[in-house]
Amino acid sequence: MIHPIRICLIILSFCGTSYAFGQESQNQQDAPSTTMVSSGQNKKPNILLIIADDLSKTLPLYGDSTITTPGMDGVAKDGVVFERAYCTASSCTPSRASILTGKYPHQLTEGGNLHGTLPLKYENYARILAENGYRVGLQGKGWGPGNFQKGGYTENPAGKSYKNFENFMQDQPADVPFCFWIGSHDPHRPYSASLKGSLGIDSMKVKVPVWLPDNNGVQEDFLDYYAESKRFDQTIEKAIALLKEKGIYDETLIVITSDNGMPFPRVKANAYDRSTNIPLIMRWGRHFMKGKRTSEMVSLVDLAPTFLSVAGIETPKSMEGQSLLALLETGKSKHPRAEIFSERERHAYVRADNLGYPMRAIRTDRFLYINNLRPERWPAGDPENPESNRFYGDIDDGQTKKLLLENKDDPAYEKLRLWSLDKRPAEELYDLEKDPDQLENLAKDASYAKVRQELATRLLKWRKHTKDPVTETIEPFDNYPFYGEIPKHP
Repeated sequence: MIHPIRICLIILSFCGTSYAFGQESQNQQDAPSTTMVSSGQNKKPNILLIIADDLSKTLPLYGDSTITTPGMDGVAKDGVVFERAYCTASSCTPSRASILTGKYPHQLTEGGNLHGTLPLKYENYARILAENGYRVGLQGKGWGPGNFQKGGYTENPAGKSYKNFENFMQDQPADVPFCFWIGSHDPHRPYSASLKGSLGIDSMKVKVPVWLPDNNGVQEDFLDYYAESKRFDQTIEKAIALLKEKGIYDETLIVITSDNGMPFPRVKANAYDRSTNIPLIMRWGRHFMKGKRTSEMVSLVDLAPTFLSVAGIETPKSMEGQSLLALLETGKSKHPRAEIFSERERHAYVRADNLGYPMRAIRTDRFLYINNLRPERWPAGDPENPESNRFYGDIDDGQTKKLLLENKDDPAYEKLRLWSLDKRPAEELYDLEKDPDQLENLAKDASYAKVRQELATRLLKWRKHTKDPVTETIEPFDNYPFYGEIPKHP
């Protein structure tokens, strides 16, 4: 069914002016041009994005029964569940920047780093919607962590911050559409050991990934992660209840996702499937398919074009993503993806001279190919970094990391150390049919030489197309300012 916002188009141009949510920008030479489409008496849909912080597909919707998630399940019942949705970077700041801009992190200069900034010159769906009559707001963690003022914003790029969604809705006019971002801090570390007991999570159901030690300490660490995942679902339940109370549940495009995978060794800040293949659920009343699952490969760069298209606004040419509207309405994508691209640049301050660890990756139906552009560096951070007092600091601190470090010289931990801590070759290739956990690197296997070369060529073609600034000798992301706190020796 064709939604009324696509009919009776009255097109107005906003040219040569850039706004930082109501504040005129001084950077007008980079100002975006947008097109607003009025739907006459038909109000545009509301847009509600609910985003977790470090949540993998460890959910009942994806076959993991450790916890129950009635909030997500309820939205999925009348919506669409994506089996193969991927973030662009398994790192908070660049992933969230991609969601907002529809661009890959390496296209965003300082926006490609954790604790960086997001320059105002890049198109941003939240700002575009604000310019086109939407009321835009934010609860919790929006874009970041980083310093948005250094990029030219007067408030978070995801919108004006409110105490909570309820507070925002108290002043919501009935005839004005809204775009709201609920940014949970769950299940990001550090964890509270008391939370899991109050939620009655069954430890017998915890399954520890094969690349991590399976003992009581790690199981407890995972229980804490599941407890915060459960609390994230309670955030969803509360938001949905408010939409229903206001009578606008079916008038609201609801998106539930995560910025990247769980905060465990070899997951967060990497390019493996557990790092980038994140949950994604979308619902919009009668406009989308109901209770369906799709195996189409999609990227979070597709969210910005999707939000703009449901609002009747033309997607800026600068955005790399593509609208998912046709896929959500009919089950068939206009431009199905044959591959997914992901990457990372500098995560935390964990190497001498604050160097990063650039990766570029391509994932197809069957294979994952990763190009580690600086293989001489430590992927998880320097074993010892006196500058920041961090040890393998791109792995978040917790019980699992502690056990790995305490036992890293134990022969029984040799493979676990190799998978999570050690240096990696320039190329990694995994056959996902035979090795879904991506533990056996086939890059030097002669029988896969043709596959490796084909994927390397396709990855390089994409990097050239997207004007990747990183070369064999140039690494601009190492030199961008770091706006986070740097721990020091006592």
